Amino acid sequence: MKSARRKATYDDLLKVPEPLVAEIVDGELVTSPRPASPHALAASAIGSVLFDSFNRPPGDRGAPGGWWILYEPELHFGEDVLVPDLAGWRRERMPTFPDIAAFTDAPDWACEVISKSTARIDRGHKMRIYARERVAHLWIVDPIARTVEIYRLVDDHWLVATTHAGSAAVRAEPFAAIAIELARWWGEV
Repeated sequence: MKSARRKATYDDLLKVPEPLVAEIVDGELVTSPRPASPHALAASAIGSVLFDSFNRPPGDRGAPGGWWILYEPELHFGEDVLVPDLAGWRRERMPTFPDIAAFTDAPDWACEVISKSTARIDRGHKMRIYARERVAHLWIVDPIARTVEIYRLVDDHWLVATTHAGSAAVRAEPFAAIAIELARWWGEV
């Protein structure tokens, strides 16, 4: 007879040594190494373009604005502790930026850049938790396949809004106000 597995706690998460990224997903402590270079490049390029264009007040000169965009924020959803590669909150919902260690309010958008070691968790458990927490938009980016899947939450399930592959310039919700050059994400000239 199997004994019940003990649920991971935040204290367990705090004991994980650097440079591992630690999360608690469905009661299980999940650790991942720092990302490989294609993953790091894609996440940095995505954050750069979104930060420059959207991480400012709405109606700011020369850019759409209206968001708070963060790299690897710690999200606390009940017993789950997630760390997406990027996340964003609409300023209309979060008018002032809080001085906190972790966010309990779900973001309006999250982005997971997947790798072989994280794809199963990102596409399974984490997608389900993001839906449960009412994250309105989710991007799954695969830098090896050079694809981005754009999901929109409809009721309690994910709808694939669109997918993009290759190096095209795309308009991807919820940031469709600008064209995003995918080639930068993959390190193409």
